[in-house]
Amino acid sequence: MKTLVSPSLLAADFAHLSADIDMINRSEADWLHLDVMDGVFVPNISFGFPVIEAVSKICKKPLDVHFMIVKPERYIEQTARLGAMMMNVHYEASTHLHRTVEEIHAAGMKAGVTLNPSTPVSVLEDIIGDVDMVLLMSVNPGFGGQKFIENTIAKVKRLRELIAQSGSHALIEVDGGVQAETAPRLVAAGVDVLVSGSYVFKAADPLQTIHELKRLRRV
Repeated sequence: MKTLVSPSLLAADFAHLSADIDMINRSEADWLHLDVMDGVFVPNISFGFPVIEAVSKICKKPLDVHFMIVKPERYIEQTARLGAMMMNVHYEASTHLHRTVEEIHAAGMKAGVTLNPSTPVSVLEDIIGDVDMVLLMSVNPGFGGQKFIENTIAKVKRLRELIAQSGSHALIEVDGGVQAETAPRLVAAGVDVLVSGSYVFKAADPLQTIHELKRLRRV
């Protein structure tokens, strides 16, 4: 199965953002991953709707928007108006997750649910059939460039089993520490979508780096 690649805008050069978006447009990347942080749910602030709107005007790739914020349901309509393809919310931040997933779908977007490293995949048993994607954080959310958490490999396998047993068609996405050594192991374990920030944007040849990630195949 073809691996999807979603480079993370968080690692881009914001002083030359249009150049980095142009690189993404010319690359084999499937999506562009946007991390929205509020400094409350995670200990960092990234960017908000003005940046997303600017990016949406020049990016030719579907926008994969990941909200690391409290009460993400407040921003469903605004996110949809900017043309996002995927709205991803944290299980830990969504009190009424099923309602939020329904509202994301009603707004015309695909719905993703994210799990922090310490949250087991078993919490998704009653929602897995309703979501389009599950994002597993392989680092603690809030900052780029962190070390990959090894337990993620086993967690991916457990999630793949849950998806198979439930008949769900949800994709598995992983974000954090995705690079040359971890990416092949993640894909082999069952990952569909690789989010990679520093490994792509700081590479000597980002286009080639994305190409190499795209070559990975899940059996």
